[in-house]
Amino acid sequence: MTDDLRIRLLIVDDEESIRRLCMTVGEALGFMCMEAQSGEAALTVLEDQPAHIILTDMIMPNMSGLEFLERVKKMLPRTEVAVMTGHGSVETAVQAMKLGAYDYISKPFSPLEELRLFLRRMADKIRLVEENEFLRERVDTETELHGIVGSSAKIQDVLRMISRLKDTRTPVLITGESGTGKELVARAIHFRGSLANRPFVAVDCGSLVPTLIESELFGYEKGAFTGAIRSRPGLFQSASGGTIFLDEIGELPLEMQAKLLRVLQEKEVRPVGGNQKIKVDVRVIAATNRDLEAEYKNGTFRKDLYFRLNVVTVHLPSLRERRSDIPMLVHWFLDRYAEGDSIQVSNSAMKCLLQYEWPGNVRELENCVERAVALGSKQILDLSDLPPSIASSSSPLESGGIAPPAGLSTTDLEDIERATIQRVFEQVKGDKILAGKMLGISRATLYRKLKRYNIQGHEVLAPQSQALQ
Repeated sequence: MTDDLRIRLLIVDDEESIRRLCMTVGEALGFMCMEAQSGEAALTVLEDQPAHIILTDMIMPNMSGLEFLERVKKMLPRTEVAVMTGHGSVETAVQAMKLGAYDYISKPFSPLEELRLFLRRMADKIRLVEENEFLRERVDTETELHGIVGSSAKIQDVLRMISRLKDTRTPVLITGESGTGKELVARAIHFRGSLANRPFVAVDCGSLVPTLIESELFGYEKGAFTGAIRSRPGLFQSASGGTIFLDEIGELPLEMQAKLLRVLQEKEVRPVGGNQKIKVDVRVIAATNRDLEAEYKNGTFRKDLYFRLNVVTVHLPSLRERRSDIPMLVHWFLDRYAEGDSIQVSNSAMKCLLQYEWPGNVRELENCVERAVALGSKQILDLSDLPPSIASSSSPLESGGIAPPAGLSTTDLEDIERATIQRVFEQVKGDKILAGKMLGISRATLYRKLKRYNIQGHEVLAPQSQALQ
């Protein structure tokens, strides 16, 4: 985190007394300070240890402050450079700012507090920029990279589990209803961790032909059965060194469950028709929409395999359990399918989406939004653009509004929206640009919502065109 960022300050001046004074002030602010008596020497220092901020004199032998500034901005474009002028030359200072200088300060520093505030303001800007970049990377990583979108407490718990599991070799069992995004979580665990450059093999156990499951998973030797004209490695071998994702593990027949258990225990496979076992080093992530604990108790799933897989469990909530994420998901899917067009969602359509039960979960919501974008012809997604089965689940009121379902009033819907915006706003520490991106709404709409719900906050990053005060 940038709270722990230690600012590196470089002082460039041919007068040792000025360098000593600036370094004393910088060290008192907690900076790591470096010094150089010329522009050439400073460039050498920067090659080994880039600085966050630089304070340079304008008048120096051989290389002027302006020339040094130009060289630094090409070499380290994100480093902030301020100039010191002892000659009261505002014209030269303005020229420096046109070349990218942060600001200028006159020598001698009187009072000395002026120098301290000047350096602290430069450091604050660096920290703000670093924090903003960190937040943007986090948003991209936690949402767009793998499509796991949401700010609700339950989905944040899932993201924290992914972060903890990404570098482990421990078997993981992902549970949840169909359409909740179990494969997205499996991919996030793999691609965000140390195995990201290794194979990721996804297997839908429910779609495997029963008579061919063993050969698909473990491979086969030439002549093992009719049509086996050459040997072929199985999916476990293809995933060796990486991750194999066994989706709908509960669909495997009991006989195959026993063979899978042996593979997990011995870390080796024997191809169909072969006599030699082959070592495989694979992380196993399994997923199911069934209650495997109930199934092993009634004999339809092996108890020993259940406990072998269920070392760590990640449970994905249904969309009904995380309704506050629906607005964010809707706008995220709109961005994906609208191909650059800005499409807003009417209040009646959003209320309908919020109150619908979503038996197909996030997958059903995605299909709903994709259909609305494909068939709609307006810049506003309205109730009439939703699939009839979803739109008809809402009952029009005499006022033309949407009747909330039992237990979910209009006030409840507003509370959901308020809580969603509040949570996102706090998560990005008041950055309205990031908040709007995560919520999928324009900045103007966000300002209106913040005012409506009296959500207080502050900008994390001031506009580039404005000097930080």
